[in-house]
Amino acid sequence: MYSLSDFDFNLPQERIAQFPLPDRSASRLLHLDGARIVDRQFADIVGLLQAGDLLVMNDTRVLKARFFGVKESGGKIEALVERVLDHRTVLAQVRASKSPGPGVKIRLADAFDVTVGERAGEFYTLHFDADVFELIEAHGRLPLPPYIEHDADSFDENRYQTVFNKVPGAVAAPTAGLHFDEKLLAELKAKGVNFAYVTLHVGAGTFQPVRAEVLSEHKMHTEWYTMPQETVDAVRAARAAGRDVVAVGTTSLRALESASQGGQLEAGSADTALFITPGYQFKTVTRLITNFHLPKSTLLMLVSAFAGYDEIRAAYAHAIANEYRFFSYGDAMLLTTQARA
Repeated sequence: MYSLSDFDFNLPQERIAQFPLPDRSASRLLHLDGARIVDRQFADIVGLLQAGDLLVMNDTRVLKARFFGVKESGGKIEALVERVLDHRTVLAQVRASKSPGPGVKIRLADAFDVTVGERAGEFYTLHFDADVFELIEAHGRLPLPPYIEHDADSFDENRYQTVFNKVPGAVAAPTAGLHFDEKLLAELKAKGVNFAYVTLHVGAGTFQPVRAEVLSEHKMHTEWYTMPQETVDAVRAARAAGRDVVAVGTTSLRALESASQGGQLEAGSADTALFITPGYQFKTVTRLITNFHLPKSTLLMLVSAFAGYDEIRAAYAHAIANEYRFFSYGDAMLLTTQARA
């Protein structure tokens, strides 16, 4: 039985990457297979995958979800869109000196008004007078993670999106996908590696630390995903051929494993609050490409369940000692399930 303190580690501040590298695929890659650690470059991923392997990628697009505004009373607010409910309605985090009540008008970005609706737990319902996606794209600001200390600029607006983004709805990037550029994808395709896609809209809860020392007491944040039938068919074909199903990022993995809870992968859309900790039996994914994760985070627990608690501890210690770059703009890992390793 693991507790929260088992997933803490000391990370020097200088190891947190504040900016991406000029080239997406120029990052380093820590290859962990069982207890074996090999230092590589991310472009080596082409040689580490085989023809017939399946890369499953998250095609979500990050919204320009952060807004600053004022209430009718003149009080300042900050809003972060958490989820788009429909083309006129969102759920959002709202920070203000006094909580706005239902019916209050808020002027966002000095450009348009929204009306506050009912509370939904920690979130506020905000009603727009025009298309949500158009207004967000035109007037919002890209929300970078809280550990990145600069405001997003035009460079971030490109680099904090994957090259295969398609479906708007996330407030954080599926960061393992940031290492792929068009050239690398073309090389993988030429080798015979197959591609499939899921959509999981990453919420701001991905950055929230676990506060309950007893892990079973933690309330997992929910995220919406969709699993296309084409992806289900591609996964089944790869497994039938004895090839690897490689999740690009923990978001793709959570979607695949969430859609496999009935025993086999099924198509469909749903909310997931799947909390993966050591002891979880993986049903679909055999390899994982992922970045390095925050201390005491659910994602660190997930990768420890995937590759082994002791193995991940050793890999993170190696990464810190060898000056790998951590978190969203940092370097990557290639992991193998304990069962396959």
